Amino acid sequence: MSQKHKPSKSKPTGSKKQQYHKARRQNQLWKWIGLGFAVIVIIVAAILLIPKITGDAHISAAQAYQKYQQGAFFLDVRSQEEWNQIHIANSTLIPLDELQSHLSELPNDRDIVVVCLVGQRSEEGMTILQKAGITNASCMSGGLNAWKAAGYPLEGGNP
Repeated sequence: MSQKHKPSKSKPTGSKKQQYHKARRQNQLWKWIGLGFAVIVIIVAAILLIPKITGDAHISAAQAYQKYQQGAFFLDVRSQEEWNQIHIANSTLIPLDELQSHLSELPNDRDIVVVCLVGQRSEEGMTILQKAGITNASCMSGGLNAWKAAGYPLEGGNP
């Protein structure tokens, strides 16, 4: 004797209100997942695309002098007038407002030490270099004032 299998009637999974809340929770979950993904993308982009100034990029006058003795390229980002008054011997002047258009003149086979009078413009100059992909740049904290106070070689008068 064969038994006929009766199709089972599926039970309703819940009221319309319950189904609505379930769908709403799923939508919220996907929104949170999407938001989390967007945050991760932004963080990765920031890490990869925004050059950072690291603690190693700021060096003391003594560290700069060591690099000077080892043949580093010293880039002065002050104005021509300031340069004429005093500068580090054998350094090169490219004023900060002209630096972006003279990046091709910088060596890529030597360390670059960016200097100014007190260290503020040199930090801006180093940031320009880093944004251009130049990774061998550092700036001297305290600028020429710190260099002069340490008694390192200068050309010209007083800052």
